[in-house]
Amino acid sequence: MSDAPPDADAQCMKRLTEGDDLALNDLIHRWRDRLAAFLYRMTGNHEAALDLAQETFVRLYQSRDRYQPTAPFATYLFRIAANLARNHARWRKRHPAVSIEDEQSFVSELREPSSSPDESADHREQLARVERALAALPDDLREAMLLFTYEDMSQVEIANSLGCTTKAVETRIYRARQMLKAALASEPH
Repeated sequence: MSDAPPDADAQCMKRLTEGDDLALNDLIHRWRDRLAAFLYRMTGNHEAALDLAQETFVRLYQSRDRYQPTAPFATYLFRIAANLARNHARWRKRHPAVSIEDEQSFVSELREPSSSPDESADHREQLARVERALAALPDDLREAMLLFTYEDMSQVEIANSLGCTTKAVETRIYRARQMLKAALASEPH
């Protein structure tokens, strides 16, 4: 998950609870990019993802006294982020706005130095197709699929993050895969 030992995040939370506010900087440094990428995939909006990532860390700080290291830290962090993303989606439905710029991708492009321009273009188009298909999934399926695929969480960790059963996660991932296959098969190459 992060590049630190598994208990490093729990130790940071312990330090944070004990009044060492600088421990939050360590957590932010370790998790901000992955959190922002997850939130971008959830919202499809770069600015919203950055704002929600920042808000996730604010909420993490505010709830520092309630944190219990009974599950991996990522489970706790991504639960906060997923809840904020859901709230954001509900707010956006009630307050629709037209985007000034058409954002194509916040997630860094994967470049292969040895690829030809045609191969690079094909690769970018394929990534765009996958991103569009992921964005079209219902929120509950997209959350489970993103946590499973990009965050490499187990189904138990995802269930804890999303507040559902492991069987529900299994079903959501299965349904998401089926919908992605159908969407990618029906979209012209």
